[in-house]
Amino acid sequence: MAEHHEHVNCQEVVERVTDYLERALHPEDAALVEQHLNLCDGCVSYVDQMRTTVRTVGRLHDDAVPADARESLLAAFRDWRCT
Repeated sequence: MAEHHEHVNCQEVVERVTDYLERALHPEDAALVEQHLNLCDGCVSYVDQMRTTVRTVGRLHDDAVPADARESLLAAFRDWRCT
């Protein structure tokens, strides 16, 4: 996060959610995210959804996703990056 921030906004929470959930943020930055979460129900919901996604995806194995669905998802992400 930018130096000398006294608060963070919703966009900054979204941009740093992975580092926050992995406890990879500097303690001061994590405290700013937590301060924001104390005031923003929308970001609390977002962070909770990301936690749920991480837990769910963490339990998936390659064979749990049908091959055609896997290929379709990979193609969608390849196309997304190209646009």
